[in-house]
Amino acid sequence: MSLQILTIPCRTDNYAYLAHDAATGDTALIDAPEAAPILEALKRTGWRLTDVLLTHHHGDHVEGLAGVLAEAPARVIGAAADARRLPSLDLAVAEGDTVVIGSETGHVIDVSGHTVGHIAFHFPDSGAVFTADSLMALGCGRVFEGTMPQMHASLAKLAALPPGTLVYSGHEYTAANAAFARTVDPGNPRLAARAEEIARTRAEGRPTVPVPLSEELATNPFLRADDPAIRAHLGMEGATDAEVFAEIRRRKDGF
Repeated sequence: MSLQILTIPCRTDNYAYLAHDAATGDTALIDAPEAAPILEALKRTGWRLTDVLLTHHHGDHVEGLAGVLAEAPARVIGAAADARRLPSLDLAVAEGDTVVIGSETGHVIDVSGHTVGHIAFHFPDSGAVFTADSLMALGCGRVFEGTMPQMHASLAKLAALPPGTLVYSGHEYTAANAAFARTVDPGNPRLAARAEEIARTRAEGRPTVPVPLSEELATNPFLRADDPAIRAHLGMEGATDAEVFAEIRRRKDGF
């Protein structure tokens, strides 16, 4: 049985997620930007929190943890490579390790770049990957600590997951990401159609995530550094994919 996944808006543009296994009653929280909406969701659903999966150390992903744990004690899981900057961990993990939520096994993927030690959690049986600030809807996180080649390689790992995988990212940045994407991929009709749909979705106050990986592969310029049209538009036909990615990221930084 697949995990039931609930999207929880937090702060001004963050998302946390609850992943619930109905067979066992176990529930995992992915990131803790703000305690109140998470605790309200647990109360409303009646779900019992058993685990917290932390993707990286930035405050807007961990600042609500103490408040959550005060009301709903749970096992805290995060990256061994970033343990010194994360809240106290009960289980430290690295790429290739697994985490078990109820009857489902999740796989840890190192997606360093935005930060060094950033991880994602892939639950193949549920067709879900929690990517936080690595792969985002129509974007990717700013490269604060890692290198451009490192971030490109991290995104390549995520791009290799099954196309039907739903990508649960950490922020509602999609409308701004769409506006930028159209500046580097202006001839992509699928991107143009998606941008219009995003505008309608946000006008209705609905989240734009999760999104199928297949849609990201077709429209997210950060996953399309090998696309001839993008390369021609940037004047980088002879560059490597990593170089094209870096140029797209630099342009987004200044957008």
